[in-house]
Amino acid sequence: MKWILKPRFKPFLNYKEWKKIFRLNSDAVYQFEKKFAKKFKAVDAVTFPYGRSAQWAFFNAIGLVNSEVLMPSYTCSVVAHAVTLSGNTPVFVDINLNDYNMDLNELEKLVSVKTKAIIATHTFGYPQDLDRLEDIVKKSEIRFGHKIWLIQDCCHCFGAEWNGRMIGTSGDVAVYALNISKIMTSIFGGMLTFQNQDLANIVRDWRDNNYKKTGFLKEIKRRLYFILVCIAFSKYLYFVTWWLQEKTNILNKYTKAFHLDNKIHFPVDYLDHMTNIEAAIGLVQLDKYDQIIDYRRKKVNFYQESLSKNPSWILGPIIQGATYSHYPIRVSNRDAVLKEYINHGVQLGNLIQYSIPNLPEYSHYKGDFKNSTLASSSLINFPVTK
Repeated sequence: MKWILKPRFKPFLNYKEWKKIFRLNSDAVYQFEKKFAKKFKAVDAVTFPYGRSAQWAFFNAIGLVNSEVLMPSYTCSVVAHAVTLSGNTPVFVDINLNDYNMDLNELEKLVSVKTKAIIATHTFGYPQDLDRLEDIVKKSEIRFGHKIWLIQDCCHCFGAEWNGRMIGTSGDVAVYALNISKIMTSIFGGMLTFQNQDLANIVRDWRDNNYKKTGFLKEIKRRLYFILVCIAFSKYLYFVTWWLQEKTNILNKYTKAFHLDNKIHFPVDYLDHMTNIEAAIGLVQLDKYDQIIDYRRKKVNFYQESLSKNPSWILGPIIQGATYSHYPIRVSNRDAVLKEYINHGVQLGNLIQYSIPNLPEYSHYKGDFKNSTLASSSLINFPVTK
């Protein structure tokens, strides 16, 4: 195995973010909300400590409870956790194997009188068909005589477009997560964007009445976390990071503690406001956004050309408007492929290793999720970061 290991992902950080950790960054949260809304074509944006906390807060702010929420079976488990912890019931929809998004034919069949919300997750940065999605919502509202909230989960698809329309401009609200594994980061953090100012005001008021201001100690901790991230992903030290994560439990409290697939929970600080240092980092990342997306698209085009020579691999599609949080490839011998590339100094991703209904906490949800199960056992992704 080579001592210099290319990580499966790497946050796009440099000296500009470093400069922020030595400043107070007062009013950064307000500035981040305004600049984020402008960049992603929203009338307003509201910050949260995590994307899952943002989704949970939205359900609480609009008073949605004891309802069914349709969502894909193949996505991050925290999406289902947020639905469950808000007092609602996730109803899972299998995916298609073309772009790994929710199968809209199945979605239309599963909408019922109990359905009050739909979460559309644009997996790996591939945009879902907004026209079909909106048509399903409109027809279902007429059929069942009540509002169905359309939530665009943009955690994988910052700025992705469907036929020239930005994903986050569709529906009632868009959810973004901003941890270090996302397309752009604010260290931790989440964001909701809105096309309706009155709705944004309702959610902001609810947040301000239920979330608590953070003190200077958390600002310090977030700065230290940022420094550790930069060290951990440095070219000559990432092999050590990989070894500690794969061979020991030392890093668990910094990684797995924030995301337990087998336990329906939130991090302990899910009711904290976003810190100014996180927002300050986010502001720098917004300035880099176009550069980040351009690099990802070029990298995916390179992979598409160079990896097509392997006939047994099913490469992810090249789709107009996609922003490629990951570049997925379906293989029949995933463990062997992962091991081979590690030995050549490249860590491939082994992402979303489950279909949510197969997790113990959700196993009572019945249904046929064969495509989700196949994707969870066979997908890898190549690095699309520097």
